[in-house]
Amino acid sequence: MAKKSDEPKLLKTNNDVADNAKKVSIGVLQGCLSDAIDLTNATRQAHWNVKGAHFSALHAMFETFYNQLFEGTDEIAERIVQLGGIAYGTTQTIGAGTRLEPYPTELLAGMDHVRALVLRYAKVAKTLRAGIDETTEAGDADTADLLTGQSRTIDKALWMLEAHLEPDSAA
Repeated sequence: MAKKSDEPKLLKTNNDVADNAKKVSIGVLQGCLSDAIDLTNATRQAHWNVKGAHFSALHAMFETFYNQLFEGTDEIAERIVQLGGIAYGTTQTIGAGTRLEPYPTELLAGMDHVRALVLRYAKVAKTLRAGIDETTEAGDADTADLLTGQSRTIDKALWMLEAHLEPDSAA
């Protein structure tokens, strides 16, 4: 995978988004793709290993979330390709490209998983919003719109996770 500072090579496409906007969007989207795949895997880790009094509800909720994330990653990756880029989704490229902290694999208690996921969903929400601003400024309204939809999905999941925590408690 190209280093973040390297300008992405554009493959030939008849998509009429300006080349500069394509390059900006591909960079933003690749970062979002890496984060989203990492978040999907963290959510699956929680789903598989959650224990405790809230097992049933959390197990089902985590499954819903990772299925939503899976759909979102597909949309992000396909947009990269539509713009003439290459979507990098291998384990190695995701590990090197994610902006999320490693998920603690020793967690078992349901609320520990919730707190760990809250931090990661909030980080992804923040980077999605930054990506919306960056792709809007670059002139790629369609990518900004795609990221806006992703942002709404992540914000809703974050809200649902936070609803499991005591009021005024920090993750």
